[in-house]
Amino acid sequence: MTPPDLDRTNALFLDLDGTLLEIAETPESVVVPPGLPQLLDGLRAELGGAVAIVTGRSIGVVDDLLNPFVATAAGEHGASLRWQDGKVEEMPKGLAVPEAWREALVAAADRWPGVLVEHKPHGVAIHYRLVPERGNDVWRLVRALVPQDHPWFRLLPAREAVEIGPRAASKGHAVEQLMQRQPFQGRRPIFVGDDFTDEAGMEAARQFGGQGLRVAEVFDGQPAAVRAWLKRGLELLSSRNAPPAVSAGAAP
Repeated sequence: MTPPDLDRTNALFLDLDGTLLEIAETPESVVVPPGLPQLLDGLRAELGGAVAIVTGRSIGVVDDLLNPFVATAAGEHGASLRWQDGKVEEMPKGLAVPEAWREALVAAADRWPGVLVEHKPHGVAIHYRLVPERGNDVWRLVRALVPQDHPWFRLLPAREAVEIGPRAASKGHAVEQLMQRQPFQGRRPIFVGDDFTDEAGMEAARQFGGQGLRVAEVFDGQPAAVRAWLKRGLELLSSRNAPPAVSAGAAP
């Protein structure tokens, strides 16, 4: 499968880690390639604002990573949503992982060197990428905390990590909400993602007549290939917007 050429009817929904950015050993050690914020800003300008970051990260972390680009964004898999006008809508603060669960995860990480706990406003992730042999231990712990039929929270598998998050939040719901308002409304969405949690966003994009692109299938698993596609898309959009060239010898 080859990615489509971008045109002015598209809306872009982009995951962050594993899609725009290479996966790193720890959440804090990701590297933002030079020029990525400017690339995203250029795409937003060419697409009339219809570019959104849809990620498991909090919106504040997205802003820190992509500075000076400030995006329409869905953070924590849709638990928080920032519209184009800057207004942020959050799930109720009461719908956040209980402190006792956070403390249990931190205590376990203290016993298991290399296991890392990433706190978020509504959820919490526990990473075992540095010590993959601890994966079974991590999963036993989180399953003990969050049974499959828990009414408010669920487990979200990720790459050598697992997150506890609100059951009501999903990237699919975030896409549905954004597509109901300008500048996204009426456009053909393209959702690009690499992980289990992105599948709902891809399905929502398809329901709106668009496409869901898996990084592993369409971009050989390489965020650099995603960025190259976006760069080509910006060049194509910009060229279609450029005034026609004046041929040599033509009257000024």
